[in-house]
Amino acid sequence: METARKTASVEPVMVVMRSGQEPSEMVMRALLWGRWHAPSGLFLSPCPLGYPHPTTPCVPGGKIGVPDPGRHRDRATRSRPICSPGMAPGKPGKSAGGSEDPSVTLFRQYLRIDTVHPKPDYDAAIQFLERVGTDLGLASQKVEVCQGRVVLVLTWLGTNPRLRSILLNSHTDVVPVFEEHWTYPPFEAVKDSQGNIYARGAQDMKCISIQYLEAIRRLKAEGKSFARTIHLTFVPDEEVGGHKGMEMFVQRPEFRALNVGFALDEGLASPSDTFSVFYGEKSPWWIKVKCVGSPGHGSRFISNTAAEKMHKVITSFLAFRESEKQRLKSDTRLTLGDVTSLNLTMLEGGVSFNVVPSEMAAGFDIRIPPTVDLKAFEKQVAGWCQAAGDGVTYEFHQKCMDQHITSTEESDPWWKAFSGVCRDMKLQLKLEIFPAATDSRYIRAAGHPAIGFSPMNRTPVLLHDHNEFLNEDVFLRGIDIYAHLLPALASVPPLPAEG
Repeated sequence: METARKTASVEPVMVVMRSGQEPSEMVMRALLWGRWHAPSGLFLSPCPLGYPHPTTPCVPGGKIGVPDPGRHRDRATRSRPICSPGMAPGKPGKSAGGSEDPSVTLFRQYLRIDTVHPKPDYDAAIQFLERVGTDLGLASQKVEVCQGRVVLVLTWLGTNPRLRSILLNSHTDVVPVFEEHWTYPPFEAVKDSQGNIYARGAQDMKCISIQYLEAIRRLKAEGKSFARTIHLTFVPDEEVGGHKGMEMFVQRPEFRALNVGFALDEGLASPSDTFSVFYGEKSPWWIKVKCVGSPGHGSRFISNTAAEKMHKVITSFLAFRESEKQRLKSDTRLTLGDVTSLNLTMLEGGVSFNVVPSEMAAGFDIRIPPTVDLKAFEKQVAGWCQAAGDGVTYEFHQKCMDQHITSTEESDPWWKAFSGVCRDMKLQLKLEIFPAATDSRYIRAAGHPAIGFSPMNRTPVLLHDHNEFLNEDVFLRGIDIYAHLLPALASVPPLPAEG
């Protein structure tokens, strides 16, 4: 190790290590509590990306910033040093003594990149993922689908590129947090003594991105190659609808050039022993109903008011909601993905306490399973509005009409490959319709079969929740699962349409 010198000023931590060296106790303490810098700007292995490649720089310029552990995290500090343990205070965790699995280390690094809306640091995320891809020998392509929105594509070329490819999709953005409700800072990726890693994105879905990459790392290290090309796409803005992400990307020639045959995307955690597998999604409808009526003074009984009409509208909508809720409750065979969910999410109207408003509006979030006739359902909505009286209209702020589902028949070659691996690994699968929406809907709408799958069983569903976490053992098992799934999918024999 080159000698580091201590300075009186407060500096970010920088460490230079020679190939094959491990950090000493002194350096570990310095990383946590000291103010150190190194004479070189290059941070070499064993910490480029957690793996011993002696000539690979971790970051151009080599500076890895570490704020004072006693100070609140500065949003401008986007990364932490690989060598910092990052444990909960007083809790050594499973990686005490520097024994943390490098895949877990990489995962925690990615979690520390702040890609939360409304200002996600997409550049930092893409640079990080691109470095990992380079480390793995994957080809890289960046596609700007609109200003400031870039899709990163990493490619492992197959031995027969004419065959349709396997697409591994994940999104880089995460939803906002309420830090006061978190046990640990949501962008520190703290690991507790049980191996639970707390961070926004731990389940949704930065874990999947790293699991894809680490499965490929393992397969490449074993000298494997497959007939079909494997593409990894890292897309922006999924958490805000994907309209400036995957929705635009599937319409571009760069996506068509990927020649996708089958895709994997995110699913959900499962608290039980089973793994949830999603073969379709609900169609999200966002409807705004406007009621126009007679205005007047608040002291009088005005006839034909907007509020009276709105009362009828809300009663009709919520009566349907209750019927679907009871249908789900009374039939144990049904899941949330099998019924139509409906929620009143917005109410607008009124200018003063003593003025009867001439106009009121309500917003409804409706999620419709692919088994429902969408035209018939819209007719039902129109009927509710018509029954409320004159001057009642509705408009769509989102209206997804695609109802594609992916085949789960054993005769389907893609499903046969996927389910066969799961059987061999003794994974219990539960087939479901996804209750919300992911980027899979755009992939299916473009004509490609897609499965939503997150290998996280025995894990509470905490996406978008406070204290989102994933246990490191569950994370590592997910890598193993993908390391078995990818060879099977990438080795599916040529299909009739492929000649």
